[in-house]
Amino acid sequence: MDDTTDDTMGNTIDDDRIRPATPADAPAVRSVTDAAYHHYVERIGVRPAPMDADHAADIAAGRVFVTGDPVEGVLVLVPRADHLLLESIAVHPRSHGRGLGRRLLAFTEQYARKRGLPEVRLYTHALMWENRQLYPRYGYEVTERPQDDPYDRIHYRKRL
Repeated sequence: MDDTTDDTMGNTIDDDRIRPATPADAPAVRSVTDAAYHHYVERIGVRPAPMDADHAADIAAGRVFVTGDPVEGVLVLVPRADHLLLESIAVHPRSHGRGLGRRLLAFTEQYARKRGLPEVRLYTHALMWENRQLYPRYGYEVTERPQDDPYDRIHYRKRL
């Protein structure tokens, strides 16, 4: 299957085009984020922070990027003085297995490089073991593991 045709739902996915989200994308950003994170609620005992984010404010601040028509992938990127924080990455479950997450990570690194930022940082909950296996495969290393109740986060970075 090629990445521009869809899944069994008949949706077309334009994975290669990652664009800044607009206010009109806010419902889709929430929907994709909720779909991507909801299965963690029972596992970690709390709603993952991205589910409760103010998506409209993040979009207005220029921090949110989306891909797909309809939206299938979401990034929330926060430039800092010395790094880019990948605050959230979400892929709708119906788009899993197509390399969309990999492309979103590549976009994140390109975004940081274009801004002269030497590294990307992110964090994940310790009980999100899928992420703990994924990020090191893409060159991310653990930097710290603070325990901020109710979150047991593991912080990662990738030097560019």
